[in-house]
Amino acid sequence: MLYHDVIVVGGGFAGMRAALSAKAAGADVGLITKVHPMRSHSSGSHSGINASLKSYDSWETHVQDTLKAGEYLNNQDAVEILCKEARTEIDALENLGMIFSRDENGLIDATTFSGSSVARTVFSGDSLGHILLQVLYERIVKERIHTYDEWNVSSLIVDDGNCRGVVAREFKTGDLRIVSGSTVILATGNLGRLYQLTTCSLTGTGDGQALAYKAGASLVDMEFVQYAPTAIKRRGLLITEMARAMGGHLLNKNGDRFLKSYSPDVMELAPRHVINQAIFKEISEGRGESGCVFLDMRHLGKEVFSDELRETEYLLRDLENLNPEKDLIPVQPAMHRPIGGIKTDTGGATTIPGLYAAGECSNNGAHGAGRLGGNSLLDNMVFGRIAGESAAGYISSRSNKTELDGVLEQERDKFNELTSRDVTDVMPGMLRRELANIMDAHVGYKRNKPGLENASELIADLTARTKKLGLVNKNSRFNTELQMLVELESMMQISGVMVRSALCREESRGDHNREDYPDKDNSNWLKHTVATQVAGEDALNYTEVVSTRWNEKEMGNGSHS
Repeated sequence: MLYHDVIVVGGGFAGMRAALSAKAAGADVGLITKVHPMRSHSSGSHSGINASLKSYDSWETHVQDTLKAGEYLNNQDAVEILCKEARTEIDALENLGMIFSRDENGLIDATTFSGSSVARTVFSGDSLGHILLQVLYERIVKERIHTYDEWNVSSLIVDDGNCRGVVAREFKTGDLRIVSGSTVILATGNLGRLYQLTTCSLTGTGDGQALAYKAGASLVDMEFVQYAPTAIKRRGLLITEMARAMGGHLLNKNGDRFLKSYSPDVMELAPRHVINQAIFKEISEGRGESGCVFLDMRHLGKEVFSDELRETEYLLRDLENLNPEKDLIPVQPAMHRPIGGIKTDTGGATTIPGLYAAGECSNNGAHGAGRLGGNSLLDNMVFGRIAGESAAGYISSRSNKTELDGVLEQERDKFNELTSRDVTDVMPGMLRRELANIMDAHVGYKRNKPGLENASELIADLTARTKKLGLVNKNSRFNTELQMLVELESMMQISGVMVRSALCREESRGDHNREDYPDKDNSNWLKHTVATQVAGEDALNYTEVVSTRWNEKEMGNGSHS
């Protein structure tokens, strides 16, 4: 039987950061990932990491910007940790070998991302994701952390109320194996593939959220979904926020820099949800073109492209045959990152003892109703490290082999049932596309009660159809069809939670926009939505926002408009 003190599920930024910190704390660590770590969705990040390194900035100012972007639904204790620890984390990354762009004095450079009042986002041109992922993986190899590449976790082992390990399927052989341990950290990342137009890679299917929910852990604020304003037309491929930070303009079809009518003080550096609202309004009122507005970078100059936007220029030339030095770039908002996720405390602990979570599959309340540009990677680093340290310090008894053998048999029975179904004309990919279209249409950036109720009914029907799907490929080895079906079942479950949460929150705040409730309602909705499955039944409850010393009235209203 395989055993590790700490089992990390997910090989992106948060997962590898958690694995390294758990190893540094003296734990034996195993890292399980359904794709090789260097192929994780984290590699698609082109942006930067917030940290108050400059003399004109402070962690307190960073907190204030984070709270305003989150429309004060943030848990302030988590925000304080995030912002205080940022400088320490940048130092740690430099010590690991991370290369950051430098200013004329040789110091780490910083630029201004959406929602920030000062330049605090450190970067590596527009290639930070690739570089950071390489740095973390090299350290994983150096520390001899065992990785289980292309293993997919199908269930958590919860024994006597404690998480004791996982059941995982090796893609190469099709074998189901138990990996037992004292603690498990879920760091499985995004759920963007629930949507059709998304910046997320194919691996973002909400695996960790579904694993935790089925095991009895709570999910929180699942109604909040962040859109990126500038995705390439129809592709969903993100044009990095660096393009706007370097001075790129957004234009409507008339050539007007339309954000002067929505956020005149900060223009393209307004919080993302403000920019998204403006773009959707321009398009709906006829000032867009083919569902898009335009990103104008023609005035930036060759030096900016060669030094800071090299990868962006290459992608546009290669995929779209567009030269950003000469051409306007058609862009549209696309689903980017979930705000909601597995409910954790500031140490990464979920509501199940022995189970931790970090990164985009988790939520400790740091981001509130909308994530500040540059805070996502910071969250991965800070709370990934903290989750690893917390998990390494957790002591629990190991389950005996007899108990775990029973779990393995149950899981084999489940997979045997999937492969024994009669073949149907419907393939998993067909239902996956149907689900994504439903989410785009009714649970996207604009929502209302009839649409959400329709989505709920359609998803219930899709879920029933999913349970009858048969597989053409009955083999266990390298079975991508089976993998897609397992992912689809998770996607159906999580989409249902998102719809229920969105239907119940009768206000508009940050990245949750109800056309039938267009205003923010602090009197009734300054609280977190908590979803839990109890005895097979879905339940929603609410918890209060954690406040420390930051007051919305003193700092100014949030930025919802």
